[in-house]
Order: sequence, then structure tokens, then C-alpha cells
Amino acid sequence: MSIDSEGNSEFGRRAQPIVPKTASEALRPEVAPAPPKRSRASRSQFVVFMNFIVTSAMLILVMAGVALYVGKRAFDGPGPSTVTTNFMVRDNTGTAEIADQLERRGLISDARIFRLGVRAYDKGGVLKAGEYEIKAHASMRDIMELLESGKSVLASLTIPEGLTVEQAFQRIAEHEALTGDMPAEMPPEGSLVADTQKFTRGATRQQIIDKMLADQKRLVETIWSRRVSGLPIADINEFVTLASIVEKETAVADERSRVAAVFINRLNKGMRLQSDPTIIYGIFGGKGKPADRPIYKSDIDKPTPYNTYVVNGLPPGPIANPGRESLEAVANPSKTNDLYFVADGTGGHVFAETLEEHNENVARWRAFEKKQAEAAAAAAASSEQTGTVPQTTAQ
Repeated sequence: MSIDSEGNSEFGRRAQPIVPKTASEALRPEVAPAPPKRSRASRSQFVVFMNFIVTSAMLILVMAGVALYVGKRAFDGPGPSTVTTNFMVRDNTGTAEIADQLERRGLISDARIFRLGVRAYDKGGVLKAGEYEIKAHASMRDIMELLESGKSVLASLTIPEGLTVEQAFQRIAEHEALTGDMPAEMPPEGSLVADTQKFTRGATRQQIIDKMLADQKRLVETIWSRRVSGLPIADINEFVTLASIVEKETAVADERSRVAAVFINRLNKGMRLQSDPTIIYGIFGGKGKPADRPIYKSDIDKPTPYNTYVVNGLPPGPIANPGRESLEAVANPSKTNDLYFVADGTGGHVFAETLEEHNENVARWRAFEKKQAEAAAAAAASSEQTGTVPQTTAQ
């Protein structure tokens, strides 16, 4: 500690006299120092405005971030539907209308979020029309991706081999998933493909018919182009005509080429085809024979252009829509000398090269038919006695 010349210490020089305060003075608050003066710049209206803008922008960004987070969770999260549901999007339907329909059906929770999500992913112009299967609890994103994919539920229409054009038209007209009117005129017999058509609900009947015509034309031309040489067939119309007869004669795939060979051999020998299905078409046309109407012996001699018991060679046109296997059978028939065939009682046929052998086969078939008739009569008589109705199998 330093001491000056007068003998005062540094502590003594710095010490101030202590003035005692009363209790009331000690409890009285002291006056705060005045704040520093604000600069002119801080008091500027422009600065105040910019502070407001920045603060507002920050608040908006925070709110937008929260909204984006909540919206994305809702867009990607499980949907409200509890069951798998089919949903139809028709042609030229916009995103807003799709979103509203989804919300009304209870498939999404918020149409606005769906619209914004579709816009965010830039999918607004690629949602495709069709009928879609939306799984239970599918998210909005799942639904968006499904509608973008175009993987809609497909309806089907099956036209079996051997139907006539008129019968096929009836099935097309009655199909509930198709729209639009039927054509005023039917195409030629044999010109529709026998196949299963897959299409989205709302497709027009004319579209299906046009496709069936194009498919059959392509199929027939392809098989006709690779036919074996030497067939007694003048043109593609006769080719389809004979294939339609083969189609109606047998439903057994393995014997179609052999049935075709019988008719080819008969044509080569100048024999009449003598095909029962041609009798039926000549009498009933494209409507087909009623199920309860048998073929009478007198029908064989009815002079129609299609009755191959009466006319020589092939009829003027097909009697049904032939399928691929019958077309292939005529284009590449079996190499046999068979000239006859008759039913064998098992759904197929037995073939013969000579009339004598054929007559023996016919006799066996008639004996089989007689036995069946006797058994049916005995069953009917038994049911009348017991008061029960016999069960039958549709043929």
C-alpha cells in the first residue's frame, strides 16, 4: 500500500464518507437511468416497415412449413376407407372434380389436400379415366399413383367359338358395362373373333365390335397365309365357311383336324358334305335352333342354300364364327382317307373310310341312343310312381 507525503494511504484517498439512511429512504426505489437516445435511422418509417415485412415473412414461412408437414402427413397417411371400393373416373374429368368425388365417397379425408398434392407432384394432367379398385385405407398418394398408372378394373365379354354373329350381338347388347347403341346392320357371318374381350367400364359397343372384326380379320388372314397346298378351297370366304362347319360339328379339340380332313376328302371326291349344322342354319339362320326343337327327318330334304345334304360343295357362307383351332384344322387337316364320322356316345366321334364301316358305326350309335331312351323312360316311370322328379344333366 502506498502512502503519500501527508501520510494518507491510497485506500484513505478513495474512501468516501458513509452517510447513514433511514429505513424509509432505504426502501424507496432509486430512479432508473435514462435510456440511450435512439438514432434517427432507427426511428425511420422505412426501417419500421422492413422490420414488419421480415417478421411477417418469417411467420409465414413457419406457418407454411407447419402446413406442409401436416399436409404431407395427411397425403401419405392411411385413408379413411375401411373396405376395398371401385371408383369410376370418366373421360375429361378434372382433378378438382375427382378430388370432390373421392371425398364424397369417403375415400380421402380432404379434397383440398388431394388437389394440392396432385399439383405438387405435377400429376394433374395424367390422371386417366377408368374404373379403379381402391384398397381399404389407401392413402391419397396411393390413389394418385393408381389413377396415374391407368391400371383400371377391366370388364370382360366372352364370345365362345361357334356362336353366330346375331348371337354374339345379343351378348354385346346385353353387357351392362358397355355403352352406346348397337350398329344398325350386322357384319357378315363368321367375321367376329371368338375370344374374351377386356375393356374398361364405359367403353362403347361399337368399339368392341370394331376390335372383334379387326382381330378376326387378322387371325383369318394369318392362318390362311400358311395353309397347306392343294386344298379344294377357292378363297378365304370358303376357308372361313368350312372352318365354321368344323366348329359346329365337334367341340373336341383333338379331333377337329380329322373332321376337317373328312370334309376335305369329300370335296376332293365331289361328295356332298352332309353336315347337320348346315341344315339348322339354313332353317333358323343366325338365331339358332330353339333348344326344345329337334331336327326332323324331313328337315334333311329342305332345299335351303345352306343345306349340304341338298347342295353340292360348300354353302354360300359361314354358319358361325369359327375359332382359331377350327381355322388351323382346315388350313392343316389330318392326312387320312376318312369320309364319314358319327357320334360315339362320349362327346366325340368315330371315323370310317368306307360306307360299310360307317353304317356299322351308325348302328352302334343308334343302339346307344335307344338304350339311353329306354333308361330315361324307366327313370320317368319310376319317378311317377314315387312322386319324385328325376335329376337330369343338361346336354
